[in-house]
Amino acid sequence: MPVRTLRPRSLSLAIHVAATSLALAGTVPVLHAAETPVASAARSYDIAPGPLGRTLSAFASENGVSLAFDPALAEGRRNAALRGRYAPVEALHRLLLGSGLELQQRGDGSYTLVPAPTDGALELQSSLITAQAAGAETLPAEYTGGQVARGARLGMLGNVDVMDAPFSIVSYTARTIDQQQARSVADLLQANDPSVRVVGGRGDLVDSYTIRGFAVQNADVAFNGLYGLLPFWRVPIEFAERVEVLKGPNALLGGISPGGSVGGTINLVPKRADDQPLTRVSVDWSQRSQLGTHLDIGRRFGENNAFGVRFNGVYRNGDTAVDHQSREFPMLSLGLDFRGERLRLSSDLLYQKESLEGVVRPLLTGPGTTHIPHAPDSKTRFGLRDSYLDQEDYSMVNRGEYDLADNLTAFASLGGRQSNYETIAANSILIGNQGDIVNSLARQRGDRRTYSAEVGLRGNFDTGPLRHDWTLSANRLHERLGMVYAFTGMQPGNLYQTSPHTPVPDFSSLDGSIPKTNETDLGGVALADRLSLLEDRVQVTLGVRRQQIESRNYDQTSGARTSHDKRHVWTPMASVLVKPLQDLSLYASYIQGLSQGEAAPMTAANAGQVLAPYKAEQYEIGAKYELGGFTTTLALFEIRKPNAYTDASNVFRADGEQRNRGVELSLYGEPLDGVRVMAGATYIKPEQNKTGDPASEGRDAPGVARRQANLGLSWDTPFVDGLTLDSRWIYTGSAYVDSANALDVPHWNRVDLGAAYAFQVAGKPLVARANLENALGKDYWTAANGYLSISSPRTLSLSLTADF
Repeated sequence: MPVRTLRPRSLSLAIHVAATSLALAGTVPVLHAAETPVASAARSYDIAPGPLGRTLSAFASENGVSLAFDPALAEGRRNAALRGRYAPVEALHRLLLGSGLELQQRGDGSYTLVPAPTDGALELQSSLITAQAAGAETLPAEYTGGQVARGARLGMLGNVDVMDAPFSIVSYTARTIDQQQARSVADLLQANDPSVRVVGGRGDLVDSYTIRGFAVQNADVAFNGLYGLLPFWRVPIEFAERVEVLKGPNALLGGISPGGSVGGTINLVPKRADDQPLTRVSVDWSQRSQLGTHLDIGRRFGENNAFGVRFNGVYRNGDTAVDHQSREFPMLSLGLDFRGERLRLSSDLLYQKESLEGVVRPLLTGPGTTHIPHAPDSKTRFGLRDSYLDQEDYSMVNRGEYDLADNLTAFASLGGRQSNYETIAANSILIGNQGDIVNSLARQRGDRRTYSAEVGLRGNFDTGPLRHDWTLSANRLHERLGMVYAFTGMQPGNLYQTSPHTPVPDFSSLDGSIPKTNETDLGGVALADRLSLLEDRVQVTLGVRRQQIESRNYDQTSGARTSHDKRHVWTPMASVLVKPLQDLSLYASYIQGLSQGEAAPMTAANAGQVLAPYKAEQYEIGAKYELGGFTTTLALFEIRKPNAYTDASNVFRADGEQRNRGVELSLYGEPLDGVRVMAGATYIKPEQNKTGDPASEGRDAPGVARRQANLGLSWDTPFVDGLTLDSRWIYTGSAYVDSANALDVPHWNRVDLGAAYAFQVAGKPLVARANLENALGKDYWTAANGYLSISSPRTLSLSLTADF
């Protein structure tokens, strides 16, 4: 966050400017001059052909170029494609190539458009920077305010502008991650996204999520577009430039995920070295005694800065805000990239280790519980006192693109992960209404080896008035899981008492090598085409994927194969997006999600039978409107997902269904100078149908709150240069714990507060930050996926960051 000199602006003036802008909409779009000269430093661009007026207006706003022109002059014209690294003014010249217009500088330093001479083409100055192609790897620009980006990766379709996406997508930036001192993906999404909630607290073994009311596992968080390669238990965030969330099923776009999540997809885009050298050092502290440091270094080398290196290293250790709990966390990442005229390459390596002493697991409800007792103090650690988690992950992702022609690009990616873990923890069950629990102790050791790859072609061509942007893609994922585990007898406890030291049972029988217990192969081929006409005002996307799913299970003791299933399914997608106005998008889409079929339990008449893959369906309609650096999106959706159960004849079948119908509203941007907003609300009606049980038929699905809302405000104060104040409010409505809706947890609120101060010492920029999570110290239950979790305690975090 740079030091800023702010000009106070009254609310009445802001309202007047907004009203004037509305009155002038559709007449003359004027983007006011920046207070500083236009930056001459080159930037990477990846801009597709489109309506000239809209493209130029957005470009000028994002790059600080003062540009004014008559809309009639740009009507019916399209900008040229722009891929590469250019200074902003050079980029404008290139966008105008072939349009019949050219850029002209006026006496006050601003720019306008004039008809180009007809006797010759525009000749660019020889002193301008040599172009380098950017390709689909180039990140969409940050949106006004810098908290989110203008677009995100839409699976096999590549990076897409938010206004051109027929789905609900959002991409959080590294600036937001730093400002909020997020320590994991879970921290970031819980605080900002009304459609996402986190399952479990900070003291749990694993982070997992719900999106639109359906579970999303850590295994289904993608690493630069590939599933199954990030750490299995908890996903770090310090190496990420963007955290992208695509809401709803998306089997066509990325194929089936290892965990079969259908609520949505989370994708982490790693950091890349910028043209400006970076050496950034941060030190941080959080309650009670968690100390850490973060080193972030970026450099570019070679002709035109073609080679890049970005290193991130993190180490934290100490006691957390939960009683008798400590955490040690080292993380290393290295991002290498090459950007040539036609070839782009990247390689990312990630190492993470976590040692958590004192695990707090979610609870199940047991016999005698007729209502949920009040939430305990969130600092209290119930369960097994001497529990722990040790996990270690190694990951790598390699990507490449090559432009075979101006309108044809080949791409490929290959990655792998090795994950090892060991844990001793207690699965706690709530007994009665007074907070009594019983703890079932367990030890588990395991390793996961995952390989993931994708190859494809992406291109475009015209057929009459139609433009085709097409993608052909094939992907494959192989995962080998080895696991050993054992349970012991029950130990009593209570929610309101810190668990005492108890002898850990002898689990030595689990020592030694870890046998293979499961192998999974997921592969598919997909073809998609986006058809555009009327200067991209009408876009129709059609696609289909053939997905193959194969799984093999093995006995933990003997190693014998116990089951084998191999199937393939077809999954389609169709959408239409219309832009009746320059800044308004209306869309409708249909897409499916896929999950592996479950095996029938040993007590069922069809014991061991693996059911066919589950197909979830989503119908969505929505609108997106952008005005003056502020975007509002509205989406209505229905998701139907099959559920399996054992029927009256003792046959395990997938005839049940969970249907989530909902509406989402989100707002983000900078409506006033120095005031940034991220807000939204979600309403979901989660209904169980065809359950085979009258007690649950038509009832709400457990763990899904009908109402959720987030409100985040960030204010650059006018009275202290460089001081920014933040606040966030998170609301989740009441939710049922069981399928019969006999048990529920009340609604909860969380308030977070933050401040950042940017200053300089000896000419070096520094930023001091403070964040107070759960500032009001509320203790509350969260319910999801049939479990109960306790809230995170009030936690103060401080950090100091310096650039050298």
